[in-house]
Amino acid sequence: MSALTLYDGTIREIQALLDVPGRAALPVGGDAWPEVTDKSMILRGDMAYELGGEGLPAVGCTVLTADEALVPADALMLTGDDLPRLHADTPFARVALVRVAADALGEGQALYNAVRALEYTRYHFYPEGFMLRVSASRHKETVRVGRDALARGLDFAKAGGRMIAAFHRNKAVRAVQLFYVTQPSFDYQALARRAQQVEEITKTIDHILKNAVMDCDACGLQKICSEVEGLRALHFSR
Repeated sequence: MSALTLYDGTIREIQALLDVPGRAALPVGGDAWPEVTDKSMILRGDMAYELGGEGLPAVGCTVLTADEALVPADALMLTGDDLPRLHADTPFARVALVRVAADALGEGQALYNAVRALEYTRYHFYPEGFMLRVSASRHKETVRVGRDALARGLDFAKAGGRMIAAFHRNKAVRAVQLFYVTQPSFDYQALARRAQQVEEITKTIDHILKNAVMDCDACGLQKICSEVEGLRALHFSR
């Protein structure tokens, strides 16, 4: 079995969470918005507001699959108000479901490294006026939105088009479904739990591939192995 299939159950749960009233499709393919360098900063005095700022929910998650039925084509979706309609800090979530070619990422340590490299696409994504800030928790993200860029037309379609294009720089990527959420009533805590599960699956895959511990009773990852179908089978198949 491919280790990537281990994420598929969580992807279905994430898709169900994101399937809420008010979700709208945005145009895909807009990559004309200017980019800046990784050293460009938006200072607090230059920002219009912060997505996920001031202790508000701020969830970021990237999940991989090889299943075309789960991610058939590029898509960009928004639940809540777009950037021009926001005027103050707001809750925020960003989810990228990324389909890669089957077996394109290799096996063993190469697979783990490839999964991490695609997650780290967020660190190589610099739309002007849209400064992503990632906390040490790895699945918490905030965004500072620049006042000048907002006045010149920055919106989620432009920022999202840049992120989808960034994922497609990896030759293994076949399609990306990118979701943004700013709706105050959205269940951000439930999404954060799925994001945490994705991280635990990735860590467990690395643990299994290294054959670090074969005694389940002595393994600190026993809980996630019991929750995610296929993890235990992958362990003993090796």
